[in-house]
Amino acid sequence: MDQTVVTEIPDWGPFGKPLFDDPQARALSRVGVVDVGSNSVRMVIFDGAARSPAYFYNEKVMCELGAGLSDTGRLNPTGRKRALAALGRFAQLSDDLGLPGLHVVATAAVREAEDGPEFCAEVNAETGLTVSVINGDEEARLSAQGVLLGWPGAYGLICDIGGSSMELAEIGDGGVGRRLTSALGPLKLRDIKGGRRARKAHIKSTMEDLRDQMGPQRDRLFLVGGSWRAFARLDMLRRGYPLNVLHEYRMTTKQVRETIKFIEKGDPEKLRSKAGVSGSRMALIPYAMDVLARLIRTFKPKDIAISSYGIREGLLYEQMPQNLRDRDPLIEASRFSEAKDARLPGFGKHLLDFVMPLFKSAPPARIRLIKAACLLHDVSWRAHPDYRAEVCFDYVTRANLGGLKHSERVYIGLALQHRYRNKREGNRFTALYELLDEKDQKQAEILGKAMRFGAMLWMQNDAPMATLKFYPKKQQLDLFLPTAARPLFNEVAEARLKSLGNALKSETRVIIRG
Repeated sequence: MDQTVVTEIPDWGPFGKPLFDDPQARALSRVGVVDVGSNSVRMVIFDGAARSPAYFYNEKVMCELGAGLSDTGRLNPTGRKRALAALGRFAQLSDDLGLPGLHVVATAAVREAEDGPEFCAEVNAETGLTVSVINGDEEARLSAQGVLLGWPGAYGLICDIGGSSMELAEIGDGGVGRRLTSALGPLKLRDIKGGRRARKAHIKSTMEDLRDQMGPQRDRLFLVGGSWRAFARLDMLRRGYPLNVLHEYRMTTKQVRETIKFIEKGDPEKLRSKAGVSGSRMALIPYAMDVLARLIRTFKPKDIAISSYGIREGLLYEQMPQNLRDRDPLIEASRFSEAKDARLPGFGKHLLDFVMPLFKSAPPARIRLIKAACLLHDVSWRAHPDYRAEVCFDYVTRANLGGLKHSERVYIGLALQHRYRNKREGNRFTALYELLDEKDQKQAEILGKAMRFGAMLWMQNDAPMATLKFYPKKQQLDLFLPTAARPLFNEVAEARLKSLGNALKSETRVIIRG
């Protein structure tokens, strides 16, 4: 877990004051950004909890503005027309949705093309949008900031591959360090004469120069960009990976090499169809994987993570005040969901206090998952009772939540599943449980059953709550119940307490306090 443990505001206990109630956060509640790339033009409108925004709207048009740029020095004429049409549509959508404006940035193709300034002027004249053309250093910085949006405590090397360029940036201690840009984008590599041998020689020479300038980078490698995400889908296909979520998907260098061989030996059309990769993206995979092979051979990262967050998210991060950047994206998103969807917003904090005696020795990385689960314990109550357990699991494992490894998604999902159902066998999620070891599966079950029982003891916020005390060595679980709460402890609650005790392999005892 690459998360910075953030000190919360003492008056609000371990949760801290919700920042999405702050005017600075509300000002960021809906932000539109457009990335005019060498391969695609995409608009994203972010909405929701400001620190961990949801994707209110997301649309991409594959324009290939950078196709043929190496030979002609100009933007692809067909791509230029498509990009202009896409930007006109995005401007209209922005107006219709009442956005204060769109933040539009253009990268390698537009900055390198001799007709780039002419294109930007045409966009402004026809759509009213102002295109900011950023240099390679700025592109690397914004991509790195996008990664920091999802992983505040991340450290390592960012590699963002676009159509015409590839950027490297190092991150650590919550900031961006050295950064470089190169012409190792697939559209540029496709134009190199002399076949694959010449292309690989060019990649090797360029990568060695990048290494000399960046220095050793043996930590985690974060991959940003559509070509890397497509490669990850193919890796998932080869491995039979059960969770089709790209963000925080992990690969080893050995797995990368095996997937390259898998792609080289396979039928591109069949692989593309099975992995759900577009034809235009699949056409660039051979060039991107040659870059990736040399990248891992040159920098030798300890492991590799896919980031779905990049330059667009970096633009949002750019607008955040530092106190918002410092927040934990998982907790902020979970808190926002509780405020929006739970039957009793605010009860998650009381539920956390109730269950924590069972997890006194849990490390900070685990406690933040327990916090998130308590906040999310009731957000799926509108689902049909027979399906709430499945809806909870499905939501958490596939939701747009930052700062979560896949195993952690499953941990929270399994806990929420046990919040609504005593047993988990015989459902469609069995394969996902394998992402957790047996010990963590058991801990998730205990958390879920504790939430399931604690949710029955709702009282007014200022009323004394029931409390638990757990003696692991004695295998004893005590419930201290205020007299005022005694009517809440019926036979159903008693059965749930017993189920929790069984999960803990402990005897249970109820103590009434006047």
